[in-house]
Amino acid sequence: MLSPLMPPAQPWPARDITHACSLEVSTKDIAALSAAASRILPGSTIAIPYLPREDDDARLAAARAVRKLGFEPMPHLSARRIASRAGFESFVKRAAAEAGVERCFVIAGDPSTPVGPFCDSASLIDTGVFERPGMRVIGVGGHPEGHPVMSKAEQWDVLERKCRSISARGMAPLIVTQFAFDADIVLTWLTALRARGMHHRVRVGVPGPASIAVLARYAAVCGVGACASMWSKYGVSIGKLFGTAGPDVFVDRLAAGLTAAHGEVSLHFFPFGGIAQSVKWVEQYRARTALAA
Repeated sequence: MLSPLMPPAQPWPARDITHACSLEVSTKDIAALSAAASRILPGSTIAIPYLPREDDDARLAAARAVRKLGFEPMPHLSARRIASRAGFESFVKRAAAEAGVERCFVIAGDPSTPVGPFCDSASLIDTGVFERPGMRVIGVGGHPEGHPVMSKAEQWDVLERKCRSISARGMAPLIVTQFAFDADIVLTWLTALRARGMHHRVRVGVPGPASIAVLARYAAVCGVGACASMWSKYGVSIGKLFGTAGPDVFVDRLAAGLTAAHGEVSLHFFPFGGIAQSVKWVEQYRARTALAA
């Protein structure tokens, strides 16, 4: 059986975009990652979210575990949850020294009022803290289906400024999108991104297989639109909202619509239904793609 994230001996068709996918894995799910590790491409990026009820020691332990498994840890940093510059700088230094971290992902975070000196992700980038211990990649968020508090013009302006700042500091920007339900919207967003001169690598957020109730709950929490028309485009029948759903229709449509003009695009999985289920889905998708080639 094909390993889901392992590259095959022969090149896959261009429409298979699972070859370089990454996973979002919380500290509490490291055991599940370990169980699936043999089926994941060595060197794959594993993003570690910054959850409010976890401390830096727990996040660093997760990063060390990810590195020990042979993957690239990418810890998140939530600007408005960071209490001090000293604490921020200590975390980045320790991440590099203890877990070989070379990439981080920055977000503003949910609190409306910062607990410390950082109001947004740009303020973290602008400190110069990341490049000193040798960070090579800084991830920032993209929002194809919109942002809960920013207009479309503001979103583009912020994204452009962050990418410029990262590049100016000698690091590579990586754009990771919020998970989406409408592939056509994502394709339009990618076209606009490239037209604005941002040719950085993009990882499109995809929910792993999960119950529709779970998907709807995460969508509501994250501010992602999930109206009836979007559910339909995602392949979910309104009459079957109590079932489960995988991203088959979304990924098929996205892959079919991608062209060379869209640049380097791969997938980032949010394994809401569990890591094992997401890995299995990739495995099955690859097998189906191979048969169709």
